[in-house]
Amino acid sequence: QVQLVESGGGSVQAGGSLRLSCVASGYIYSGSCMAWFRQGPGKEHEGVASINRLGSTTYADSVKGRFTISRENAKRTLYLEMNSLKPEDTAMYYCATDPSILCTSATLGRHQYTYWGQGTQVTVSS
Repeated sequence: QVQLVESGGGSVQAGGSLRLSCVASGYIYSGSCMAWFRQGPGKEHEGVASINRLGSTTYADSVKGRFTISRENAKRTLYLEMNSLKPEDTAMYYCATDPSILCTSATLGRHQYTYWGQGTQVTVSS
């Protein structure tokens, strides 16, 4: 079955960096679209970044220039490099997949994504 396992969360001070990873299994990873979402305390679920099977990326305005999404198909792994972290980035971060075999359109809409990981907590202190 499809599994997504996130790691790399933690507690950092504002201005710091973290790299999240998400290892996928149970489907054809190389053809899929992938995305990172987050939900902070008292906030709505938010699409952070997405990437299609060809490496084309989309970012939320709130993270542009600070976060970088990437994928390594040989390792079936999705990454989110987060720099210049702010307290408002504090959230549970989830990776998600649209496991379509030839997925070319990776949006930030949660309804596109069928499978989700359990999440990894990121806490940024001021």
